[in-house]
Amino acid sequence: MADAMTGIKAFAKNAARWPAAFLFPPVCPGCRRHVTQPGLLCAACWPRLRFLERPWCPVMGTPFLHDMGEGFLSAEAIADPPPFERARAAVVYGGVASQMAQGLKYRDRTDLAPWMAGWMARAGAELIADADLVVPVPLHWSRFFRRQFNQSAELARALSRQQGLRFAPSALRRVRPTRQQVGLERSQREENVRAAFRVPEEAQLLLAGRRVLVIDDVYTTGATVRAVARTLKKGGAGAVDVLTFARVLPGDMRPGVFRPDERATI
Repeated sequence: MADAMTGIKAFAKNAARWPAAFLFPPVCPGCRRHVTQPGLLCAACWPRLRFLERPWCPVMGTPFLHDMGEGFLSAEAIADPPPFERARAAVVYGGVASQMAQGLKYRDRTDLAPWMAGWMARAGAELIADADLVVPVPLHWSRFFRRQFNQSAELARALSRQQGLRFAPSALRRVRPTRQQVGLERSQREENVRAAFRVPEEAQLLLAGRRVLVIDDVYTTGATVRAVARTLKKGGAGAVDVLTFARVLPGDMRPGVFRPDERATI
């Protein structure tokens, strides 16, 4: 009898979704073809998504062509050590990945956030295991007012729910409006976000000595998350890791390879 009731409830639950599925059928995030479930990529788009895999730099998360051995660091990590401990990303920015990131950020596709967060969790498993708090990169209030949501917060909220982590969106504020980072050189990006963030006094106790996992959508030069990491540590955080959905690889910044009109932001 219990099995029968379970079956009836499952049927009723699925039946309740049929009108929505009929009126708003799920589509591929990459090309808008119809798919069987929300968040799925079609057979044509799936091969165009490049996941970041080991071996990678243990600090920056940039992939190596070959396994360089335990603890081997990338040239970037050695020449310019970041203020955060580790950075990871799920996919390489470009193609379908850039379409998903832009869909979330500019076209209100917040429905993509849970699927993107699931891929981020796979890439950042070691960071998630050590994290005490999840903090999204904040928007300035004026930009939030225009956009009505923060794409980084949507990813952080979804990840926190999936992984059972504490979501702390109020632990960091963007206190100074900044220019769009599109088209800026690295030095200009760094100057653009200098002194842009602050830890509120009431959040310092929350951060004290804890390991913070910072969430953003795209990692380009790292100027924004470097500024965020410095601010969080100044505010009392014991350590900071960074997890993003997509990553622009260093070689992809060459002219003709990385296109600024793809709107990678940090």
